[in-house]
Amino acid sequence: MKREKIINRVLAVFFTILSLAWIYPMVMILMNSFKQETTITTSTAFDLVTSENSAGFANYIAALEKQGFLAAFGYSLVITVTSVVLILVCCSMCAWFIVRVKDRMSNILYYLFVFSMVVPFQMLMFTLSNMANTLGFNTPFNICFIYLGFGAGLAVFMFAGFVKTIPLEIEEAATIDGCNPLQTFFHVVLPIMKPTYISVGILETMWVWNDYLLPYLVLDRTKYQTIPILIQYFRGGYGHVEMGPMFACIMMVIIPIVIMYLLCQRYIINGVISGAVKG
Repeated sequence: MKREKIINRVLAVFFTILSLAWIYPMVMILMNSFKQETTITTSTAFDLVTSENSAGFANYIAALEKQGFLAAFGYSLVITVTSVVLILVCCSMCAWFIVRVKDRMSNILYYLFVFSMVVPFQMLMFTLSNMANTLGFNTPFNICFIYLGFGAGLAVFMFAGFVKTIPLEIEEAATIDGCNPLQTFFHVVLPIMKPTYISVGILETMWVWNDYLLPYLVLDRTKYQTIPILIQYFRGGYGHVEMGPMFACIMMVIIPIVIMYLLCQRYIINGVISGAVKG
């Protein structure tokens, strides 16, 4: 018992230090978002905000006025919400079909989804960019279908693992009561899949919201910019970077995701565990 207590204390200290290493960048960004421009460029990132170096909310106001922040925020929001909804609905229905049909084609389809998770995006990004421009997928309203393709692998894998844990008798009872397949899915299966829906939704939201490369390659940047793309345009003459507004912009982008994650983090664990039982 004494040895176990020592091991637990060592692990607690280790994970505390590790968590501080993860939290440090956010604290640094938060502090620097309230500092004056000259202070950020001439002092260390660890310096606290004081009355002498504080810029108040001037950096946040400048960020909101810079390069169409509200428009970029709106485009990111539209892309994220639309993409995540498509991934959740389409992939959950696909996973349910794959698990319940259990034929050769469904098995091949399942392994194709799993294989897609290990294909590096860099292998097809240039071809994808050309195809997106040719087919007209270079707008915030169409890029969501590309995200559906890239996000389907993980989503189908997790949903399929969870569907395997749902007793088939529940669906058979719904069929006996007169439900067709769509009614059975939306009225019976979907409510049971709530933990996995939330966990997949959070993971996909964090990915789409923070993604830089795919929108940069696909979107028409003369008309549409997402938040990650906008951040690189905080530059003045001769390559000077407006550090204060840039840190403020990053902070305003991080906060919604952090709040969402903190409110729903327990569902991520439940959803992953439930999907791993018979995955």
